[in-house]
Amino acid sequence: MITYTIINWPDCSTLAGRRRPVLQPIVLVPMGGVAATFLADLGSGLQRCLGVEVRLGLPLEVPQAAYWPERGQYLAQPLLSALKGCPAEAAHKVLGIADVDLYAPGLNFVFGMAAPPQGMAVISLARLRPEWYGRAPDSKLLLNRALKEAVHELGHLYGLGHCPNPKCVMHFSNSLTDTDVKGAAFCPRCHSSVRPPGLDTGANGDV
Repeated sequence: MITYTIINWPDCSTLAGRRRPVLQPIVLVPMGGVAATFLADLGSGLQRCLGVEVRLGLPLEVPQAAYWPERGQYLAQPLLSALKGCPAEAAHKVLGIADVDLYAPGLNFVFGMAAPPQGMAVISLARLRPEWYGRAPDSKLLLNRALKEAVHELGHLYGLGHCPNPKCVMHFSNSLTDTDVKGAAFCPRCHSSVRPPGLDTGANGDV
């Protein structure tokens, strides 16, 4: 059982008082060297934002076959495929947390990727770190950014597409600035569009 740290998540309260949809529990799976304390804090934020049960899954190694030396990056799809071996109940959503730089065909990089039919997604912490851009490390900023990207990818698993509202967590992040501008909550329109368990959640490969 995870013990969660109490953290103030100010941008998760935009839908306070609005009835939350019933969402499937989440299993967080560390892929590679992701600190247990970070996972616990991220789980706490997801519980506060989504009102769901969050469990910690067994760690997985980042598949080395996904690495492309010429780019110095990892293809995201093999990480999603690796999550298929993660033991989780069928009713749960699985979110991999990797600290490597990810990309997808046709894109220079991705902060994350989701496979809605399989109920699995992965996010990358690499470009969320201030030190990636030559700045001083900031654990709170990293955690806040990771929460937004985690909720975004889970939103795809819960049936949501991208949102034109730049403040909504489902807005597509073309850059880190987009992630910093948006909140960690669904806007009212996306909140009302979350699909209940059991419905088809769309095609594979949402980012």
